[in-house]
Amino acid sequence: MTYFLSICILLKISRPVPCVHIYHYYVHGIHGNDMRSTRSEDSTSNIDIHICLVDRSPRIPRLLNLREIDKDMQTLYINSSVAEFEFKASRGPDARVEGVIRYHPFLYDRETYPEDPYALTPENDDDDCFVLQAEGRGKRPIFECFWNGRLIPYSSVDEFEWCARPKKVFTVPLECYNRISGVLFTNDSFQVSTNKLTFMDLELQLRDKETIFTRVLNGQEQRVKINREFAVWLKDCHEHYDKQVKFLGFQGTTTRTDVPTKRLQSPWAKFKAIKWDGKTYKSGQNVKSLKTQPILFGSIVQFLLYGDHEGDIYATGGHVQIALVGQNTHVSVTAGIFFVVLPDQLRITWPEGNPWPEKAVRPAGTPMGPIQVEILNKKGEAMSRLPVANVNARKLSIDLKVMWHSPKGDVQTNSHIGIHSPKWEYWFKVMENLNKLGKYTMRLQTILSETSANEWAGKKLPHYELHFSIKESSAATFALPAVPCPVQLGVPFSLPVEFKDEFGHSTQPPSDIKPKLECSRSTKIHVGTFATGVTSFYTLGPPHLLVVSPECEVSIENGTPVGFQVEVQDEFQNITTHSKLIVRCQLLGAPDLTVDAVDCSNTGSGLLLTKPIQLKKVGTEHILTAKFGIPVRYVEDSNDVMVLQNMERIDWTAGDTLGSLRFRLYDEGGRLVPLTPKLANNIKVNWTAEVRVAELVNGLLPSVSVTTTAQSEHFYQVAFRDQHTVETSFFIVYKDCVCVCVIDVEVVDQYGNKTDTLSADSLKEISVTANNLDTSTLKVEWQNSSGSVLVHGVRFSAGSPGPRELCFKYQEFEEFARVKVMPGAPVKIILLDAPEMPIHVFNGRGLNTPFLLQLCDEWENPVPDQRVVIAIKTRSPQLKVSAKPRGYFSVLNAVSFVFSEYVCVGEHEVEFRGSFSRNSIPGPIVKLNVMADPNNPVNLNVEYDTEAMLMAGDVFPVFKVTVVSEEGGPVRSISPADLSMLLWQGSASGSRPPPEVSRSLRNCTTSYKEIPERVGKYMVQFVLVVGKSRCLWSSQIALNVVPNKPVKLVPDTVPPTPVVSNSSTQANRTLLEKLCLNIMDKYNNPAGLRFSGQVVVKVLSVEGEDTKDLPRFQNKTKTLTYSLTNGQSTITNLALMENSPGEDGAEYQLQFCPVIQGPAPYLAPFTLLFRFYNDAESQKVVAAMSKKRDQLSRSIEMYKDILETNKQLISELKSQVNDSTGRASQLKSELSKIGLDVSKLSDVIEDLIAQKKAELERIQNQPRRKCTMPDPFKGSPDVLGKIAHLAQVEDDDVAKVISWHLLGDMDCVVTETTAAARKIYDETQGRQQRAVLCLLLRSGFHLATLPYRPLPHIRNEGNLFHPVGNPVFVRDLLIFPEHAESCNMVFASLLGDTILVDDLDSANHYRKGVVQSKVQCPTLLTRHGERIRSNGKFGGLQNKAPSIEKLRGQVFGAPLPKEYQTTCKQIKLLQQLSVAIQKTWERQKDYDSHMQYMKSPEMKEKQQELRQQEVELRDIEQKLTSTPVRSFPASAAKPSNVDAADSPPAKRARRKTRRALGKSPTS
Repeated sequence: MTYFLSICILLKISRPVPCVHIYHYYVHGIHGNDMRSTRSEDSTSNIDIHICLVDRSPRIPRLLNLREIDKDMQTLYINSSVAEFEFKASRGPDARVEGVIRYHPFLYDRETYPEDPYALTPENDDDDCFVLQAEGRGKRPIFECFWNGRLIPYSSVDEFEWCARPKKVFTVPLECYNRISGVLFTNDSFQVSTNKLTFMDLELQLRDKETIFTRVLNGQEQRVKINREFAVWLKDCHEHYDKQVKFLGFQGTTTRTDVPTKRLQSPWAKFKAIKWDGKTYKSGQNVKSLKTQPILFGSIVQFLLYGDHEGDIYATGGHVQIALVGQNTHVSVTAGIFFVVLPDQLRITWPEGNPWPEKAVRPAGTPMGPIQVEILNKKGEAMSRLPVANVNARKLSIDLKVMWHSPKGDVQTNSHIGIHSPKWEYWFKVMENLNKLGKYTMRLQTILSETSANEWAGKKLPHYELHFSIKESSAATFALPAVPCPVQLGVPFSLPVEFKDEFGHSTQPPSDIKPKLECSRSTKIHVGTFATGVTSFYTLGPPHLLVVSPECEVSIENGTPVGFQVEVQDEFQNITTHSKLIVRCQLLGAPDLTVDAVDCSNTGSGLLLTKPIQLKKVGTEHILTAKFGIPVRYVEDSNDVMVLQNMERIDWTAGDTLGSLRFRLYDEGGRLVPLTPKLANNIKVNWTAEVRVAELVNGLLPSVSVTTTAQSEHFYQVAFRDQHTVETSFFIVYKDCVCVCVIDVEVVDQYGNKTDTLSADSLKEISVTANNLDTSTLKVEWQNSSGSVLVHGVRFSAGSPGPRELCFKYQEFEEFARVKVMPGAPVKIILLDAPEMPIHVFNGRGLNTPFLLQLCDEWENPVPDQRVVIAIKTRSPQLKVSAKPRGYFSVLNAVSFVFSEYVCVGEHEVEFRGSFSRNSIPGPIVKLNVMADPNNPVNLNVEYDTEAMLMAGDVFPVFKVTVVSEEGGPVRSISPADLSMLLWQGSASGSRPPPEVSRSLRNCTTSYKEIPERVGKYMVQFVLVVGKSRCLWSSQIALNVVPNKPVKLVPDTVPPTPVVSNSSTQANRTLLEKLCLNIMDKYNNPAGLRFSGQVVVKVLSVEGEDTKDLPRFQNKTKTLTYSLTNGQSTITNLALMENSPGEDGAEYQLQFCPVIQGPAPYLAPFTLLFRFYNDAESQKVVAAMSKKRDQLSRSIEMYKDILETNKQLISELKSQVNDSTGRASQLKSELSKIGLDVSKLSDVIEDLIAQKKAELERIQNQPRRKCTMPDPFKGSPDVLGKIAHLAQVEDDDVAKVISWHLLGDMDCVVTETTAAARKIYDETQGRQQRAVLCLLLRSGFHLATLPYRPLPHIRNEGNLFHPVGNPVFVRDLLIFPEHAESCNMVFASLLGDTILVDDLDSANHYRKGVVQSKVQCPTLLTRHGERIRSNGKFGGLQNKAPSIEKLRGQVFGAPLPKEYQTTCKQIKLLQQLSVAIQKTWERQKDYDSHMQYMKSPEMKEKQQELRQQEVELRDIEQKLTSTPVRSFPASAAKPSNVDAADSPPAKRARRKTRRALGKSPTS
């Protein structure tokens, strides 16, 4: 049936689009107006809506069918989208909402998100324009809402939580969220307004927590996590539908200073052109921009793309730099944004924790690997295929090659191709063939699996190189050459010893080797030590090598010094010393750079710190080269000679003399030219004209008298001038120690012309005055040549450096001259900010606060001289100090003190001394009060019950292990997991267990609880792991494990089942030839050493009864007795009597029952089955079958044990897998409760842990309020610490006022015992405040123990008055990190009922109300820092807290934020989950492996053999029970001399048997 609906609407404007938008799905059906595909007829609508339009002029009506309009927004949305995301939202049984989200991609140069077709757009016909990226959806809401197919125009939904922009982590660019549109379809359950313009509460209901969202895929609802599904869908749309732009013509990288974000300023890749939408845009093209204000006209300069790129590359956009027409400026315009997902780098991990760093040096034979490699894109995501759209993705592989750079060329030692695995990424196994010495390079190259090409799209795929070296391994063998001859007595000689490793490489000897040389005759031999594989008698060698660190480039700022650590090594890389060992550093690359030096004569190493580098006109960066060297020194005529480099600068003191200068002359070939008088005459120097030829012939130059004039440096030159000129020069840079000036004084007229007023007689009238002028060195001299007065020797005796004014006075004339006074010569070292003496320090620890030392002259002026070396000297032989200087002189940091074993704890002195030019400079003396460290373990004390008897299989007695500190008390901060107990059988092995025990049990953290089941001598030793490399061992304890209680009598070896016959031959009647029986405990240990007696042997029936027809022993008795001595008994020649009674073919048992003399426990007897026959033939047959049965029984028992063990193992492994899986599920549930998404947690758990740890470190490093008061007593036994450190306060204002209120008590140390307080009193000589917890006020204990104490204005759960200002007890605002109960008592005693309110008005109001209620009012504090005492006084400076800065760190610290505790909990749960997942994987692997083993042919064969043997055993058992009995000869029927009472039944039985046999056909 077809419906036709005609609607006439009179409109003043011809815009039918809103009507089409409202009735869109009425007209076009449930799928809308999709013009790209043909829908089936059942999905289309058969409703037509016609509207009548009346234009303004002329007013002619026009009929229009809404189905013909294709410019409404829903039509544009549907036809511009490329993918849809369908979902449903349900709330209650009837309320249903169906929704669709559509994706509109970015295509080439524009967003395809539809815009209003009637909006104004700028006209543009120019093809050479760049269309800027639109914002897509912008700020418009995502969802339009339809009610029963009709648009509700004034209701829309901006977004849901699962499809909103992420705030932190996102996998696609944020602009992708502006490329989605959506539609919501509701039913009648949601109410709309009467005019159908708005929903009543649709958005509120959809945002309710009870609303359930499900995804619809192919018409089926799926209960999945909607947020994850949407993120995956959006990422897939972005990667497959957003088109790309190709950047061409790579020109290098640049830095953009116009970018406001500093981290985004570099690197930017520069390109010549881009290929966009089939068009190519190049540099130099004239363009204009669209949709910019203002519109830009200009030419393209270059294209910019952020990131480190090389060659041509694809991207969704970047920046284009345009040179504006008519302006000398450039502007950057954004051309688009895209997420690069190409392979970018390789991430290398070492799964077994054995990484090889760059330039690593490893011994030969060291295994390398395994190595795990991941290919990452620029988003840090792992990938194994190229992200190529619309084609089959190409797989990636990793090519590993190891090259050995041998002297003859590169040799490839390893080559592997790594294929991607979803579980292990790219995995390379261990390489164990790296045993050749030299340098290696391991290269990992990403390649295409199909073609092995290492490039794609013009760009090289990621690669990784690791450079390392292989050195010789530890020594394995050595060889000796022939002894040199002749050898003189008393004269040492060297005997080289060559050590080689297992691969034949020469190597170093072991460090702990002791050479031993034996001689055939009695000869006194002195043996040296091993060094570099050679036995030598010599000490450290001469300087051979100069090592400077750091080796890499160093970046500094202009105006700052740079420091280098230098070491002088001998030929064998040992740090060596030598006289006048001065390391010089010459900076090259800029003018006016000085030469710096450090003296390593005494130490062999030092810190070379240059002067502050001052460069002019520095651009972005300036590269300087530091050249290091040691001046070559040699001895000639007993004078040390230093060879100076050309243009070298030398620091020297002004006024000093530089002497003993020598020179040498070389020709072009570098050969030494002998000096002659003729050649010496051609040598000239520029510092003096008096040159002696005799000295020049000997290579001596005139001494340089360094001038005292105030100049920065002087130039000195030595030249040889002949046919060719050869010259060298050097500079002397002056270091003035005092102000030494030479001043020329003249008298001039008013025009500045010199007059003849002064004469030699005028010297008495000339005076020179200044503050602190040293007149003893002042000299005033007349100069005849110039007619002026020369004043020199100007020196100041005191005062600080800086400008000074000299007053020159002659008669009524007066003139002033300004001079700059420099510091004097360094004469002492002072300690800045000296702490209170003595300084308390724990043994073995460093000082928290560094020593700040200053080099000063005689008047304590700072001297900036860097040539002074500081040394620390101790005045106690037991005290050892190690110091690390920070800076070049003034700061010594991390000074630690290490004592010998018998050091006396107490006060010691440390002296700082300086040395300069072999002169000693005195320094300060620091007094140290060395205290034993109560937290440093030094010994393990083991206590146990030494009288306890250790019986096999029982439980060990309790071992009480006390970790003893230096102080002698126990260390309380030891983790039980760090303590291990080692147990081995044997004797003592010194201070360490045997190697095999140490290797197998060193990591054991579980104490042995059960005593071993085997008796013997055992050793026990405890070990405590302190730190990462230190172990503390206890003494070895010998234990004797004795047998447990005796429980049974058993043989040494169980004999086979005896088979005997009633024969005259004794051998056929012998049951046992020899059997050794022992009394054992339940663990089969001999336990009868104290027991003696007898062993009674008797025959019983199988049922254990003593019947009449039982066989008898050889002496015709029923029992035999054997002696039992010390738990042992030997049974020999046990046989039955001849013609013994017994039933033919019957089975009997021998019972060996011990009978102990005296009291003894019950001992189970030993029972042995045997068979009895009347003839020897049956005996032989049955004996063979019994032997076979015994063998089968043992074999079957063995097979059953194996199968039962495997069955139990399967059950145990299955239980472990279930436990691990349950534990992992439990942890995931806990993590989901605290807000972590556990859906993909197993893949990124380690990264998430690292991220959380980084977040935890960030929280810890956040600036927060801290108490900076030192607390050296915290950690001592029975010491809580200083009051300032016991509590924390969250609010800054509250912390300030409470800290000020308790300012006098903040430094007080609280102890738990009086003895600890007395000890602190003695150590500090009474200067330290202290309080004992048990001696605090009783009120503090009373307040601390009350469960709840109301404020004073509360009585009987009611208010006496209405308070203002939020009153609260101060003690309730304190947070106690540890010792909460004790700290609560301390602060209850100190604060009492002190109350905190907001401000002073509130405090006065509160006090007034409390007093008027006739209640005692405590002290009141305000958050603004005021105080009202309990007696009512307030105001004044005494009752006003200062600013928190003026408290100087004596303030309660702030606690860590709550986020810290949450993050700690998350890290703990994540680590536990990681372990649980790893255990689950390992246990599942073991379970699968064992199940596979159970199905293996080997196990099937064993099961088959077991079934066959069981069948065979049943056959033998059946044969044994049905063995035929032969007739006996007459001799066998003779009666035996047995008692008449016992004989007849047996005889009758035998007669009946014979009669039965006689009737048989075979008789």
